[in-house]
Amino acid sequence: MTNTSNTQRALGLASGMEPLRAKWGWIVALGVVYVIVGVIALGSMVLATAASVLIVGVMMVIAGVAEIINAFQVKTWGKFFLWLILGVLYVFAGLVAFANPLLTAVFLTLFLGAALVVSGIVRVILAFSMKEGTPWIWTIVSGLITLLVGLIILVRWPFSSLFVLGLFLGIDLVIAGATWIGVGLGLKQRA
Repeated sequence: MTNTSNTQRALGLASGMEPLRAKWGWIVALGVVYVIVGVIALGSMVLATAASVLIVGVMMVIAGVAEIINAFQVKTWGKFFLWLILGVLYVFAGLVAFANPLLTAVFLTLFLGAALVVSGIVRVILAFSMKEGTPWIWTIVSGLITLLVGLIILVRWPFSSLFVLGLFLGIDLVIAGATWIGVGLGLKQRA
């Protein structure tokens, strides 16, 4: 019964992939666009940092407006004011990001560096609590790399604020693009 259900599941997955197989060229093209934009971001990391901060600012303004609208849906005055204050703070933070993207990048980079340090330490601690036979060594390696990247960011802070966010954005775009290219080419081979 297990083989039958696995076969049925595989056939269902294969039939679900059929529409994507026909679009493999578009998926590869999307990946190429991602890679090109990522390389451009890596070529101008300060500009990419400013652009990423502006995108964060737009998202904060949108979230703030949504919080303010949501405040009017709340029935009690206390919760109304809390939602309203939260929304106003989000809008204010978004506007600050527009007014001075590089100053905002300084604080975002500080937060990112601190988060990476904490994440790295937690991964190393968790690795030591993993059971024998699990890939605990890779968890330690991952934690140490994350910790090291966080420390490098913090040691070079605030100077690192000029390029870290743009660097991360560029790397993410290149990796995402390579992934889409791989997915598209894999779909072509299966067609």
